[in-house]
Amino acid sequence: MDLRKIKKLIELLEESNLTELEIHEGEESVRLSRGGGAAPAFAPVPLQAPPQPAQSYPPAGSEPESADAGEGSLPPGEIVRSPMVGTFYDAPNPDSDPFVREGQRVARGDTLCLIEAMKMFNQIDSEYDGTVVAVLVESGQPVEFDQPLYVIRS
Repeated sequence: MDLRKIKKLIELLEESNLTELEIHEGEESVRLSRGGGAAPAFAPVPLQAPPQPAQSYPPAGSEPESADAGEGSLPPGEIVRSPMVGTFYDAPNPDSDPFVREGQRVARGDTLCLIEAMKMFNQIDSEYDGTVVAVLVESGQPVEFDQPLYVIRS
């Protein structure tokens, strides 16, 4: 594969939200990955949230009340929300410790959890620096798009 093509792929990876990019051209292939630290046992690939089916939305007029009621009971701080529908996992595998626990300090970019969607594991990173004051979902539980997962206080 031409070095200019590889440089262009690196630029595309840096400009996008992707953490990994793999290209096959004939018998040649290039795999680019960004991010540091220990990687989980599988390659996380971010996905866009699939559109929600119409029947999964609450009836009109009930959403603001339920959203206000649910979020009013959360402790103060920044809320980390699920970017997609899937299954929440707090550790890379069942035998490992959770990525984060309540009371633990996190920095922007630290891995908080994984969400499995369509047989793909998606790494969810912290957008905030601070202390995890609440973990709102149990490992193995299904999560909805925009559902609160963590509360982080600066």
